[in-house]
Amino acid sequence: MKAISYARYGGPEVLEYGEVDDPRVGPDSVLVKVRAAAVNPVDWKCREGYLDPVLAPVFPVIPGWDVSGVVVRPGVAVPEFAAGDEVIGYVREDFLSRGTFAEYVAAPVRALARKPRNLSFEEAAGLPLAGLTAYQVLYRALEVKRAETVLVHAAAGGVGSLAVQLAVHLGARVIGTASEHHHDFVRELGGEPVSYGDGLAERVRGLAPTGVDAVFDTVGGDALKVSANLLAPEGRLASIADHEAVGHGGRYCFVRPDPRDLGHLSELAEQGAVRVHVSKTFPLERAADAHRLNQEGRTRGKIVVTVGGEPGEPENR
Repeated sequence: MKAISYARYGGPEVLEYGEVDDPRVGPDSVLVKVRAAAVNPVDWKCREGYLDPVLAPVFPVIPGWDVSGVVVRPGVAVPEFAAGDEVIGYVREDFLSRGTFAEYVAAPVRALARKPRNLSFEEAAGLPLAGLTAYQVLYRALEVKRAETVLVHAAAGGVGSLAVQLAVHLGARVIGTASEHHHDFVRELGGEPVSYGDGLAERVRGLAPTGVDAVFDTVGGDALKVSANLLAPEGRLASIADHEAVGHGGRYCFVRPDPRDLGHLSELAEQGAVRVHVSKTFPLERAADAHRLNQEGRTRGKIVVTVGGEPGEPENR
């Protein structure tokens, strides 16, 4: 099958498009014909070796954890899905090897849920990792409640834009940091935008004089330090970008695959509570360009890699 892979750590130039071995489908896995795979910051961080202490690579590595596609064949111990089912998945293992930037992926059933019927494959591919991150932080780490005020950093980004929508769905008031040219987008999502940079604390306090009940940090660094001083009494802080959140009395969070959470996200998408904004798509052979654009860190919503062809078994099977 065709795939993107890299045989060593490095920049986007290490990504190669070509033939790789077809995936093997274990008893608890599902062979999925990939239709689209979203790009996430973790993809280039893995490619450059930043997650090496946590996730050992088995080179050559096929990048990508997000997927939307069609079930070709379920494993022998998988009654949940059948051939032809449209699915989404956060396909992460405990090492780096067989990712989703390929024509096919063998996805553990624990990583999958049914694709929202109202989303395109491109939109659906942007939901799993970013959506689960937002969901697990808001619902579990921060336990956001109705009528609370939540500050979301990078509110126009992949995780931030979904966090804004989920917090609004929970009945919260949302203040979202974003570049000025993204302010209208944040408003469309239901948030109240504020600009980054000097004076951020004053701008947030202008909207929430008594402080915010919860902070969802996706940036780290100075934004995290400022956020810790914006909390109301009993306020909660969680970061997906900076371990220093713990030193400020908050929590550092790392998303995990969960089919129940992903299934609930799919239901919320079908209800119209959350939508995925796809800013740009690239064909599979141009995945390196998708990585470069994502690494710039200025994208609104999601960048997605598309994979053509009709669902079916790999040719040599």
